[in-house]
Amino acid sequence: MPETTAAVTADSTPAGVVIAESATARGRRARIALRALQVLLALFYAIASALPKLIGHASAAESFERLGWGSAGMYTIGALELAGAIALLTPVLQSVAAMALGALMVGAFVVQISVFDGQYAATPVILIVPLTLIAWARRGHNADLLRLLLRRA
Repeated sequence: MPETTAAVTADSTPAGVVIAESATARGRRARIALRALQVLLALFYAIASALPKLIGHASAAESFERLGWGSAGMYTIGALELAGAIALLTPVLQSVAAMALGALMVGAFVVQISVFDGQYAATPVILIVPLTLIAWARRGHNADLLRLLLRRA
């Protein structure tokens, strides 16, 4: 059965008011789902990924020693992941944060393939998918960020 939409009459909507899809129940559900995804990813990056690096957990330290990056590389990547997690929850930074974390995941994938023989290569690839969705869905915030940056320059 085809989906039908009810027409909005002039009596029910004030003149000049545009009803966007986000005002519909479907749009609200999509916004809530996207926000929940952002919160889950932020928690993952902050707790499961950045925290072990920032506290110098033995498994993280061993991995970075094997890479030859040492503790400086471990703390740097941990700080980038934590900053990305926080930025995922900051409205004006959401899209940029998702793009930056996606780039970090591309690097993680290359490292997993080249150094660790692809043992956990699927993890960064899987994380790129929701990060790409967030970057695209929140792309309107990039113009806001650019306006803020240009205003301060």
